[in-house]
Amino acid sequence: MAARTLSARRRVSDASDRSGTGSSVVSISAVHKVFSDGDQRTVALEGIDLDIARGAFVSLIGPSGCGKSTLLRLIGDLTQATTGTITVNGKTAHLARLARDYGIVFQAPVLFDWRTVERNVELPLELERLPQAERQRRASEMLALMELGGFERHYPWQLSGGMQQRVAIARALSFEPALLLMDEPFGALDEMSRERLNLELLRIWQKTGTTVVFVTHSIPEAVFLSTEVVVMSRRPGRIVDIIKVDLAQPRNDLTREDPRYFELVTRVRETLRRRDTPQTTDST
Repeated sequence: MAARTLSARRRVSDASDRSGTGSSVVSISAVHKVFSDGDQRTVALEGIDLDIARGAFVSLIGPSGCGKSTLLRLIGDLTQATTGTITVNGKTAHLARLARDYGIVFQAPVLFDWRTVERNVELPLELERLPQAERQRRASEMLALMELGGFERHYPWQLSGGMQQRVAIARALSFEPALLLMDEPFGALDEMSRERLNLELLRIWQKTGTTVVFVTHSIPEAVFLSTEVVVMSRRPGRIVDIIKVDLAQPRNDLTREDPRYFELVTRVRETLRRRDTPQTTDST
């Protein structure tokens, strides 16, 4: 186990770091998570060690119930580890949440129907008590980035599901977080909408340089989006491999026809089949 942990930690630290600093936005060490309900005890995560480099796009993938979303929620301080440590931007996960170092996007957009698109995006900025002019400027900038200019005065119920999710992403980016946590944000969309939003997300990631941690059940989506794919075992969730995705950037529709793309999809799929046997060799 020690050999695997050191190897996994080194592989992620060597990840594509567009800032050139080699620093980690997220550092997870020896994390266990146990849920208790009376006499029942469920070990959700076991021995998680992971560093995520600044500017990386990391996808978490594994069988249902393996703890992918739990790990994301631990990073976001929405739940706490039973043992082990998590730091975000050099702070504890709790202090990082208080400092608003990250944005979170869930599968459902969670927009307020009585607020316009613009005012939904402004909500985190209102909580920060920013002046109205600054809130409007940032909301307008984020909506333009998401190609939603002209929809500022619309209400969520007037938008398609894909457009609602783009509003949720704009809201999460409005306060310029160092880290964006995404829990299956496109899982409820049809395939064509999902592929289109994958491209838009990559465009935004390239433009903003935000570090992204992305949970998905889709192997093709994980490979298409990511600089690294973290493969997890069945419960209790452990990291069994970290696969570097060396596809050219920027990615586009032709990427999905690249032979290397199919090779990587196959590799992730085969690793998931071997998920009960943690890997000890390097990923290159």
